[in-house]
Amino acid sequence: MQEEKDNNMNEEENNRSDASQDTITKVDGMFQDWFLDYASYVILERAVPGIDDGFKPVQRRIMQSMKDLDDGRYNKVANLVGHTMQYHPHGDASIADAMVQLGQKELLIDMQGNWGNILTGDRAAASRYIEARLSKFALAVVFNPKTTDWQLSYDGRRKEPIDLPVKFPLLLAQGAEGIAVGLSTKILPHNFNELIDASIKVLKGRSFNLFPDFLTGGIADVSNYNDGLRGGKVRVRAKIAQQDKSTLIISEVPFGTTTSSLIDSILKANEKGKIKIKKIEDNTAKEVEILIYLGSGISPDKTIDALYAFTNCEVSISPLCCIIQKNKPIFIGVSESLKYSTDHTVELLRKELKIQLSELEEQWHFSSLERIFIENRIYRDIEEEETWEGVIKAIDKGLKPHIKHLKRPITRDDIIKLTEIRIKKISKFDIDKAKLFIEGLEDKIAEVKNNLDNIIDFTIAYFKELKLKYGKSKTRKTELRIFDDIVATKVVMRNSKLFVNRSEGFVGTTLKKDEYVADCADIDDVIVFRADGKMMITKVDTKTFVGKNIIHVAVFKKKDKRTVYNMIYKDGKSGTTYMKRFSVTGVTRDKEYDLTAGNNNSKVLYFSANPNGEAEKVTILLRAVGTIKKLKWDVDFADLAVKGRSSRGNTVTKNTVRKIELKEKGVSTLKPRKIWFDDTVERLNVDNRGELLGEFTAEDRLLIITQKGFAKTIVPNLNTHFESDMIVLEKWIPNKPISAVYFDGDKERYYVKRFMIDNPNKEEKFITDHPGSQLQIVAMDYRPMAEVIFSKRSLDKLKINFEEYIAIKGIKALGNQLTSEKIKNIDLLDPLPYEEPKINDLEIVGEEIIDKEEKKLPAEETTQNTANDEDGQTSLF
Repeated sequence: MQEEKDNNMNEEENNRSDASQDTITKVDGMFQDWFLDYASYVILERAVPGIDDGFKPVQRRIMQSMKDLDDGRYNKVANLVGHTMQYHPHGDASIADAMVQLGQKELLIDMQGNWGNILTGDRAAASRYIEARLSKFALAVVFNPKTTDWQLSYDGRRKEPIDLPVKFPLLLAQGAEGIAVGLSTKILPHNFNELIDASIKVLKGRSFNLFPDFLTGGIADVSNYNDGLRGGKVRVRAKIAQQDKSTLIISEVPFGTTTSSLIDSILKANEKGKIKIKKIEDNTAKEVEILIYLGSGISPDKTIDALYAFTNCEVSISPLCCIIQKNKPIFIGVSESLKYSTDHTVELLRKELKIQLSELEEQWHFSSLERIFIENRIYRDIEEEETWEGVIKAIDKGLKPHIKHLKRPITRDDIIKLTEIRIKKISKFDIDKAKLFIEGLEDKIAEVKNNLDNIIDFTIAYFKELKLKYGKSKTRKTELRIFDDIVATKVVMRNSKLFVNRSEGFVGTTLKKDEYVADCADIDDVIVFRADGKMMITKVDTKTFVGKNIIHVAVFKKKDKRTVYNMIYKDGKSGTTYMKRFSVTGVTRDKEYDLTAGNNNSKVLYFSANPNGEAEKVTILLRAVGTIKKLKWDVDFADLAVKGRSSRGNTVTKNTVRKIELKEKGVSTLKPRKIWFDDTVERLNVDNRGELLGEFTAEDRLLIITQKGFAKTIVPNLNTHFESDMIVLEKWIPNKPISAVYFDGDKERYYVKRFMIDNPNKEEKFITDHPGSQLQIVAMDYRPMAEVIFSKRSLDKLKINFEEYIAIKGIKALGNQLTSEKIKNIDLLDPLPYEEPKINDLEIVGEEIIDKEEKKLPAEETTQNTANDEDGQTSLF
């Protein structure tokens, strides 16, 4: 018995073993097939929009559901989401999120309730609390069942559109973003009206350019947009303005950021010491308003640049235009996408016109038959017919003599429709009205045929109508501008202090018991010169060994061509003393450079660092050895040209030098710096871009006048931000008068005034403070002339000689009354001749003009002669 059980068990085990061997399947092939199926599904059915209508599948199904339920009234979003689930095989949460995103683009959905805020990042209320309906624009351009191709839904119960017949470049208007398997897409939104204008240019065969436009506004640099293709880049900045000397205001945020994320990035930068702010307030409601309060002595201009460099006030976006065309993902540019969309719109309009023509011709055909049937009383021919076939034949026979003008043969269905005409209609039939109706149909048919023959002109008119009807509120919100690159080391807040132990050879921020060098930031570099003639540049750190016997250490400015180093050294091999002048613009970090002839035991005898290329005079004292007669003489560094750091230098003496003394502090041997203003980026530069403002020395300033009536002078600084309403920017000449005409809002009169800047360090308003006061014109010539044109034609033109009309007075003076009549325009005329005073007692040194009285200065250390402006910034000089 036991043996029988054992045999049965062995047999069962063998059967199980055979079964398990039969079901073994290799995973490789299955994985490959399943992965491809999954990747294809995600690409085609979820993440990437189609080029024909610009929708992802979930968006297309949402739009169709909204059309199904559309009755002109708002529907609960929860109800719309539930209805969409008949088409979309996914959960309600994903549908609701997609619908909110679609609504926040403010184009296709008319929203009611709390739909969230793209500025602050606040989420929408629950779908049961918010409502939606299709916008008038969506109803006009998205739907047409007659031109829509349909397919069964996922469960086969309903029909859904394969693509919606969208007659507009919707994909580029809304933008799209999605991550699929193995690829992604990021199409930036563009301006509604600009897309229509570009489509019209495509139809006319003209060239066009398309650039992004964001609902959040901001400022964008699209110089590297690359038509939206891979490798392109768009830099977007927040709009930041200076409210006063200690307050900045952010009024627009970059695309893809919110006020919350922006404030978080600013606070993090402040914690890391990149910027320095006192506090920040978020007053955002309908419009963005973020107030940033600065501490005393903090430069607003420098802080604005630091915000762009270290926070989300500037973001970089990499577009990638990937779309689905014929069930395949392709990568195209936005220009090609627009051309495709425009051609697609032409074909859809042609299709609609053909359908309309067919319907009109069918209507004309039956109306003509109906008129023949009633006017010729053919209905009486069927009175004696007893069978249905007899009736059909009788009517057909009665119609034959009258149908020569018809455009197609009569069918059995036409005759059946005639038999369905009611007696009441026959009895009240008006032949004249029927003729007019048919003639109206003929006019419509001719119009449709004309539109088909001139389909391009018809499409252009269609786009113009869209722009006229829906484009009034679609103005560009993002300002396009080319950005100047911000060098982080120039704008970072220097929140650390650099110290040096010269004898031991250490530099760092933790050597607080040693010699203080300068304020620095953790991203700065330090340049070090040693007594053995070696130089090194290293990054700021807590404590770094750079070599003993340090003679000079400073924060290094990369590409600084104005700082010149003067050095005298003794060669270790020959004993000859050399002198040289050089600048350091860029080197490899942590690498030692030998500034001498390269021989051992060389030694630096004299060294100075000169921020503005100063060249001092020194006295050489020799050791009294042998028969040397001349033991003392002066050497002027201005006699040397500035060369590279590797140059050996000029020979001073072959004898032993006992001592070198500074005899006379030097003046700058550099030319006055030419400064340009680039209107494209609204920044100063020294790179020959834009309008030349002049040649500037350390004492020169810029004059700025704004449309609001403010005037001030500033030290030229490449970090300066300028007001958008600036009307005058030029080199300030202190003795040059400023002439102006303004309207006083309180007295309602026009005034003329001439003044000069009394306080260069203060911004002052030179028109009255009344809200209605307006600056009319500013003249910057010495002896300006102007012509006044009045609104009343009866009044003659008035010429103004500012010099004779009013004397130069204080900046706060009211001025002389000009007129109380309303002025239409004021035009500046050619100024009267003026001869500038001759320059006396001035001497040109190295092409820089200096005063002789100021040339001789007391001997001082020349390593820290940097001019500072009123905000504590280091100026160009």
